[in-house]
Amino acid sequence: MTAPAEPAGVAGPGDAAAPATGRVARRVPPLLRDRAFRRYWSAQTVSMFGDQIGSIAMPLAAVLILHAGAADMGYLSALEWLPSLLLAVPAGVWVDRRGRRRATMIAADLGRLAAMASIPVCYAFGVLSLGQLFAVAFCAGTLSILFNVSDAALFVALVPEGQYVEGNSLVYASRALSLVGGPSLGGLLVQLLSAPLAIAADAVSFLGSALLLHGIRPAEPPPAPGSRGSATAGARFIRGSGVVRASLLAVATINFFNFMFFALFILYATRALHLQAGVLGLVLGAGAVGGVLGSAVTRRLAAAIGVGRAYMAGCVLFTAPLLLVPLARGPVPVVLALLFLAEFGSGFGVMVLDISIGSIFAAVIPNELRSRVSGAFQAVNYGTRPVGGLAGGALGTLIGLRPTLWIATVGGLAGFLWLLPSPLPRFRMPAAAEPGGPGDGLVPGG
Repeated sequence: MTAPAEPAGVAGPGDAAAPATGRVARRVPPLLRDRAFRRYWSAQTVSMFGDQIGSIAMPLAAVLILHAGAADMGYLSALEWLPSLLLAVPAGVWVDRRGRRRATMIAADLGRLAAMASIPVCYAFGVLSLGQLFAVAFCAGTLSILFNVSDAALFVALVPEGQYVEGNSLVYASRALSLVGGPSLGGLLVQLLSAPLAIAADAVSFLGSALLLHGIRPAEPPPAPGSRGSATAGARFIRGSGVVRASLLAVATINFFNFMFFALFILYATRALHLQAGVLGLVLGAGAVGGVLGSAVTRRLAAAIGVGRAYMAGCVLFTAPLLLVPLARGPVPVVLALLFLAEFGSGFGVMVLDISIGSIFAAVIPNELRSRVSGAFQAVNYGTRPVGGLAGGALGTLIGLRPTLWIATVGGLAGFLWLLPSPLPRFRMPAAAEPGGPGDGLVPGG
């Protein structure tokens, strides 16, 4: 027998906790109450935690297991991002014409799972080499391009207009939390198990991401019809948009110098500062608490000063704290404190930067061009990364680690200068953006 329904507003047996449950539910962000977005967000979270473990385990495998030098570290960093320079534009064209972004992202996840899993397998059989690390870095970088150029269109298919900043804040809050826990866990796994076995955790994260994405069926933008000049459509849009063009110049400059920095940072920390893998992971993870704070305040900051100014502030706050890294010397507590402050401040800034620009791009890039604009943007933005990594490895070999880090940090800080004469200082999110509108979204008085 079916029990009669309780009258509206009358609590049934066992409902004493209902008011408390309701209060908890109201505290859950509205987007996370949507099953499709929640699975998408969960997939991103799982993958980002794995990426952070891999980001410390892969270079530590090169340094500690395979005894890589400065030039080798430059090659490793460069090969991860070289596919962006070579393949991002055609990948964007292909994804826009094909559609089926979710299926492409799942295939990219499974491919990265296979590539990363090969490292612990080969290590177990005693055949791991630098050549294999280089090949895996290139393969994973290629598949990441397909994932990333598909992701922008999937995001706008899942997130309603007017909630782009909220949606990006949730995604990048997960990134911030992954920056807290991922490097710490990665460093600990390296110290307990070895770097190649720690990379297995990164491989498993791609499987989790693929399974979560498999469970959603968003109404994706239709494939873009093939047309003459479609391969250059993304580049032409960037050239014609003052907001996107200035952003590209700024972040490409920042990324070039930051990847000079990143190519040498772990080598510098382990060999010049004599930090153990576990301690380094804890420092990086603890410092990334700044990222959690940045993801929490960006929405309010953008509302108060405008999302364009928030983005400019993020560019400065991301790069300026890294000046503390080449300053680090002396007693171990002083070194650790300086590295903590550098990571904390930089983590805060990168969250403000990423959430702001992701929301701006969601508002101003037309749906039918998203993957092509993303591909063209990545070709330049990410394409500077292998060049920066190679430059960092070469300069580190020629003039030493600390002088190269000084050049990298000062050069990265200068990147925000591209934004000063651009429309970005006046940019605010439109109150009701036209879906996929091509304008710059400027609001007078912003």
